[in-house]
Amino acid sequence: MQLKPAAPGPSLVVCDTCRFSADAHEDEHGRRGGARLAEALRVVQALDPRYAAVTVETMPCLFACTEHCTVHLRAAAKVGYVLGRFAPDADAARALLDYAAAYADSEHGRVPFKQWPEGVKGHFIVRTPPEGMLVE
Repeated sequence: MQLKPAAPGPSLVVCDTCRFSADAHEDEHGRRGGARLAEALRVVQALDPRYAAVTVETMPCLFACTEHCTVHLRAAAKVGYVLGRFAPDADAARALLDYAAAYADSEHGRVPFKQWPEGVKGHFIVRTPPEGMLVE
């Protein structure tokens, strides 16, 4: 395993080796779901300047293999989140980017529930405290 520098600021780190769905590893063209979700995120992001504050990055395997199409939302000094069970499409990408934009604007990574897009509800797997901190 090698580590490489990542972009500063809020980012959605997409597992690009994630399964396509709960039942399939790849789509009909042999593409993994995570790679398709990353592509959808980049396409949707390019169409809307509201998403400019969030970087979309990829890495192989987030070790959330019991789920599919997982992402890690993170930023320095903010609570992070792992979300999954998405369809690798534009609707999921838009919901993730809407949530990530609200997350980027938040002080500590907490987005009030009333601001959550419908498309992320039920998709949270875990939250992670930032280094050196715990959530009260």
